[in-house]
Amino acid sequence: MGPTRINATPSSPAVVKALTKAEIEAMFAAFAARDPEPKGELEYVNLFTLLVAVVLSAQATDVGVNKATRPLFKVADTPEKMVALGEDGIKDYIKTIGLYRNKAKNVYALSQALIDKHESEVPDSREALEALPGVGRKTANVVLNIGFGQPTIAVDTHLFRVGNRTLLAPGKTPLEVEKKLEKRVPKPYLLHAHHWLILHGRYICKARKPACDRCIISQWCRYPAKTAAES
Repeated sequence: MGPTRINATPSSPAVVKALTKAEIEAMFAAFAARDPEPKGELEYVNLFTLLVAVVLSAQATDVGVNKATRPLFKVADTPEKMVALGEDGIKDYIKTIGLYRNKAKNVYALSQALIDKHESEVPDSREALEALPGVGRKTANVVLNIGFGQPTIAVDTHLFRVGNRTLLAPGKTPLEVEKKLEKRVPKPYLLHAHHWLILHGRYICKARKPACDRCIISQWCRYPAKTAAES
């Protein structure tokens, strides 16, 4: 990997050296030492409810989704039970979540699709998952990672920010960041990379004011505007 130019102008070029393999290894070793078994924050009781929770989490907080799904999953933890609720019944449980009308429609439809095409089981392939209503690449990657232990990387806004800020995996699109991470993250860390980076972006490398003074990978991060510790 060669040098990366950041905010460069003809009069004042700013060239930042790309992260080395050794530095990337050190970053993930630090994550692993801090949190060896990271977990997602969405609540679920089985693979089906995991899928539903992830679908509902689009453009919503995990806290908000969990608040809605706790009572929902008590009455509908299988595709059959979810279909029995109907769209209107699902809406009643998730109306506190953004875009709830369209999400209720998708949850009902994907539940019916699981019954009709997958014997009520959540499939373990990205292609089959993405064929379900309301399921895109990011959702499929989360389900494959958490539900099936596959080393996939789901790039949300937090992970996208971390990948670009640190220069770990700079890219203009989520897919570009995902593909770079798949190549650059050392294999022993791939399974948990998704959670480490998302949680890091959510609580430390925040959008408006990153907590660089509390960052365990700050010494390797290439972000030029690191914040100082508050006095």
